[in-house]
Formats: sequence, structure tokens, C-alpha cells
Amino acid sequence: MKPIYIFRHIGCEGPGYFAEFLNRYRIPSHLIATDHGDHVPTSTADMGGLVFMGGPMSVNDHLPWIDAELNLIRQAQQAGLPVLGHCLGGQLIAKALGATVQPNPVKEIGWHDVKQSAKSSPWLAGLPLSFEAFHWHGETFGIPESAVHLLESQWCRHQAFSCGRTLALQFHVEMTEPMIREWADLYHEQLNDPGASVQSRDAMVSDIEMRIKSLNAVADVLYEQWLSLAVGNAPFA
Repeated sequence: MKPIYIFRHIGCEGPGYFAEFLNRYRIPSHLIATDHGDHVPTSTADMGGLVFMGGPMSVNDHLPWIDAELNLIRQAQQAGLPVLGHCLGGQLIAKALGATVQPNPVKEIGWHDVKQSAKSSPWLAGLPLSFEAFHWHGETFGIPESAVHLLESQWCRHQAFSCGRTLALQFHVEMTEPMIREWADLYHEQLNDPGASVQSRDAMVSDIEMRIKSLNAVADVLYEQWLSLAVGNAPFA
């Protein structure tokens, strides 16, 4: 199959567990590192699917690669290619499909529960009605027209949506234990005033091995659904 193109926007927010998942299934991938100045392709012709990672910037910032990625997402959507977004990546998808991205009422950082908001969707098959996920965001996406709202949390109503072969996530399902510890160190100033929606570093790394194992199980369900599209199965409704 054609390789999955992964778009990274900052070094510490790479594909993480998603890369492990692809390696397990021997799926080829190609990394576009905009943080290293990699050129964003203008065509999806060589791509089996597109995956967009997170980053501390806003999709509303004037950065040279943002418009290029938005155009690529629209092109992939028109061509019926599978597209997957994590946090900033989900916001890029939302903006590309005509929805707004704006500040969330509160920052949502750390481990918080996510629950299903759709009555039924193949994307959610195999997931519990509620599960704990990892979050680190201050903005949130709207739901594009024709998209299906899938997941929500107490602190952010729009946690996931699907649109054909596209899946946009607000939370971080790709996390590994080293990534969480690295973010807690790099972005420690955001944890100086913890509260209900923002965890302290100590709370964030508490029981981390068990939490990562549970998060990986959620990721496996979502990634397997997405991968079934990338390898050529019929799209979900």
C-alpha cells in the first residue's frame, strides 16, 4: 500500500504510540516534520492516508505550513482518503472542513474522562461508553457540517467527530509514558496553577503505567477502525 504520511509540527509531539501501531502491522509511513522545515506536499497522489499530530501553536496563527496542510486535508477529503488528526491535527481538520477553532472555556490538561455522544457509530464500536484520555489544549474545534459528533468531556464538549473516512480527535490518544513526562517538563509553566480541569505534574504521572496501558487499548480500537479505511475497505457512514 501507499505510505501513511504523518505531519509533525514540533519535535516533542511526534506520532508516539501511533508509530508503534503502524510498525506492528508493517504499514509504511513517511514523516513530514514542519518543525525541521520539511515541505508540505501539494498532492495526495502518493499517500495512503494522512495523519496530523499536535502542537502548541493555533490553527489560526499565520504560519507558512498551515494553509498548505489545510489544502491537503481538503484534497484528501475530496479524494476519499483516510485522514486522522490528534488535538491540533483535529483542529486543522475542522478548519479545513469549514468549522471554527476558538478558545475553550477552560484549559484541559491531564487525565480526564471522555464519553460517547453519538447514539451509534462504527467508529465507537469496541469502546466503552466512557474512558479516561489524556488532554493538553486551550482551544477547541467546532463540528463541521455533515460531520458526526462522537465524543465529549466535562471540560470540552467537542472531543471527536467523523466525516466519511476522516476522524478528528481533540484529546491525545497517541501518548506514551516518556511523552507525558517530557511535556510535563517542557510545559511546566502551564501546570503552576492546577485545578479541576488542569492537573498537577504529580497527578499526571500517578499510576502512569496503568493509565497508558488503558489509553493504548482505546488507541488500538480507534486506529484499527481508521487503518481498515487506509488499506482500502469501504468507508464508514
